Amino acid sequence: MKNTDIQEGIILIPDFSGFTEFVFNTKLYTGEYIVRQLLSTLIDVNDQYFEISEIEGDAILFYRYDENPSYQNISGMLWKMRNAFNRKIKELSKSLSTTIDLSLKFIVHYGAFSQYNIGSFRKLYGKTIVEAHQLLKNGLAQQPSYALFSNSFLENTHNQKTDFNIDQHHLPEVGMIHYFENVH
Repeated sequence: MKNTDIQEGIILIPDFSGFTEFVFNTKLYTGEYIVRQLLSTLIDVNDQYFEISEIEGDAILFYRYDENPSYQNISGMLWKMRNAFNRKIKELSKSLSTTIDLSLKFIVHYGAFSQYNIGSFRKLYGKTIVEAHQLLKNGLAQQPSYALFSNSFLENTHNQKTDFNIDQHHLPEVGMIHYFENVH
C-alpha cells in the first residue's frame, strides 16, 4: 500500500512552561480564560502561516508543508509569537490583578509526515510527529523560555545565519537551543 499524501514539512509546537503548576494554583474559570487568551494570541500572530493540527491543553501543534524551509522566517515568527505572548501576559496580569507565571518554549522539527481525517478532525501521522513531541520533554534547557531547533530542521533550511543576539547552545544529538534571555 502506497500513501501519496506523505510530504516534507515543518512541525512547530509552542508550549507553555509552568502550565501544570498554573492549573493547580489558578481558579478554573480564571485559568481557562487566561489560557484561551494566550493560545489565541499565538494563533493570531501565526497569521495562517502554519496550519493547526491540534490544540492540546497548553500546546499547539502547527505544521507547514515546505520543501525549502527558511530558518530566518521561522526564527522571526518565534520572536513575534514570544513577544506577543509576553505582552498578553502583562496585559492579563494587570487586568486580572494576578501573577501569571508562564513562559513559552518552542520545538521546531522537520521531516516527512502524512495526515488523515477522522470525522471533522485532521490528524498528523509519522515518526516526525512523535519525535517533535519527544523533544518537548527534553530536560536539556537551562531556562524555560527557549526555542529548540532540531538537527533535522537545521539541516534542511536555507539561509541559516542567525541575526538575533541570543544565547545559542549546540547539542550534537538533538540540535540547537536558542534562549530568549541570556543564560547566567
